[in-house]
Amino acid sequence: MREFKLPDLGEGLTEAEIVEWHVAANDEIKLNQLLVSVETDKAVVEVPSPVSGRVISLHGGPGDVIPVGDVLARFDMAGSDSGSENAPPSGPAKEDTAAGSSGKAGADAGQTDDAGGTSGVVGELPASAVVMSDTTHSTAPAPARKRVKAAPSVRALARELGVDMTRIEGSGPGGRITAKDVARAAESAPGESDSPASPGGPAAVGPQGSAAPADATEEKLSGPRRAMFHSMTAAHSEVALCTVMDDADIHDWESPRDFTPRLIRAMVAGGRAEPRLNGTFNAEAGVLSVSEPVHMGVAMNTPHGLIVATIFNAHQLGLDELRDEVARLKKAGAERTLKPEEVRGYTITLSNIAGGSSRYATPLMVPPTVGILGSGAAREEVVAVNGEIAIRRMLPLSLTFDHRCVAGADASRFLSAVVADLKLAS
Repeated sequence: MREFKLPDLGEGLTEAEIVEWHVAANDEIKLNQLLVSVETDKAVVEVPSPVSGRVISLHGGPGDVIPVGDVLARFDMAGSDSGSENAPPSGPAKEDTAAGSSGKAGADAGQTDDAGGTSGVVGELPASAVVMSDTTHSTAPAPARKRVKAAPSVRALARELGVDMTRIEGSGPGGRITAKDVARAAESAPGESDSPASPGGPAAVGPQGSAAPADATEEKLSGPRRAMFHSMTAAHSEVALCTVMDDADIHDWESPRDFTPRLIRAMVAGGRAEPRLNGTFNAEAGVLSVSEPVHMGVAMNTPHGLIVATIFNAHQLGLDELRDEVARLKKAGAERTLKPEEVRGYTITLSNIAGGSSRYATPLMVPPTVGILGSGAAREEVVAVNGEIAIRRMLPLSLTFDHRCVAGADASRFLSAVVADLKLAS
């Protein structure tokens, strides 16, 4: 018998949510045949079978969150081609491949199949990512590893609240510790913090101890919304947030349709004036890594939740190229066909908070990045221009930065350069 454990599907990922199984127990499966679709931070990845054989059991159902390293499936290798037992997956079978390296192929991956499910992005798994174990000759199950199952943001919250996670029984899938478990342990009286958190416990309690209304609609966060929960929890618990604000005069713009590309170009100019905002911070080592290339994370609101997609080497692209790339990523985000590598690797983030009449905000960056610029709703205002009163179209800007490694003067230099670039007519 062989066990297949959930591999690391991307740098820094600790878990994935099962979207759909493509086989059932007792099915015969071939090497590289599509096994399961899972959702990571913001992308759906199709995982192929690492072996040929018979499926003994599948672990977890749609909606379950599986930590990296936990068993996904078990296979009976009897009668299979021994030469394929240890072969690593090289990607899904050809008939299952829905996305290539191009943006057009990626868009095709969002088509709905006959069963009503949506196939997302095909993830190609490196051989080093596959975790298999042979239990054929075992006379007893392998001893369970004593380890804490929790997302990095939950671990950070536990450190902040002084909670010993080894004394908590998690209420999440597979005993995973959630932020609610940590908060409950922190609020417990001494000696009660190791009480199990029961998923089937009493009804949710609202402010002042009142139960949730009977007609309340509950939503289990999943996919992008679950990723947002983890990243925003990490931003709140790990980062020393500080925000500076200013207004940019965009009255003389020649092409209003270049709104997002112009903001990206202005942020590139900001990075040249103050590079410290374009990078990542390793808090444990106390190291700020400043990036010379500008990999722009663009926060996009989609029907599935907030997604940050990456425009790599934005500093090398012109306005037309930036416009096309923004449009492509927005389309892929709405169709859930973004490739896993397109939702990570950014060094600074742009967020459009102009929905409705919002002007200023305190946008939160996702660690380990150290800067995020929010653009509000532009409007005509009365301002002083060359000593005279004028009506100009002004764009409010809010720059949040990690004050642990970026000083206020650094942020002000960055924002001043952004404002100066946006003032240009074209």
